[in-house]
Amino acid sequence: MRETPSLVTSESRLSYLIRTGRATPRFLQGVFPFAGRGMFDPTPLDDALSYTVPAGRTAQLVYFRAGNLSDDLLTFCVTANGAPLRYFPVSPKGDIHVELAIVESHPPGVRLDICLAAPRGLVGTVILDIGIVEIEEGQ
Repeated sequence: MRETPSLVTSESRLSYLIRTGRATPRFLQGVFPFAGRGMFDPTPLDDALSYTVPAGRTAQLVYFRAGNLSDDLLTFCVTANGAPLRYFPVSPKGDIHVELAIVESHPPGVRLDICLAAPRGLVGTVILDIGIVEIEEGQ
């Protein structure tokens, strides 16, 4: 008889799901150039920063890291099927690391995009590392 792995007292539910293969970490990462279109016009930054939840899974955005190499404030916007979900402002020549305290589960088929709002005409480079966890449905 095969024994079912159990949750270790010191580990989180998410760590347990990853350890037992019921969840898989996914990452949206890279260094990206940009040209600002305006602070009120967040637009997708790059196709590599899009993620669609696969069938049979749900997904959770668990952390957001960003570095801003430009001389002005930037705002990143995470969208779900085009609707704004979260905003992350990053100071000039600054960086952030946000571990999300409130995490939404997104069902299969939802498309998450990382958008950028920057002052019109500003050009620069950003560094991103975004953590998503795919979880088997029903877990």
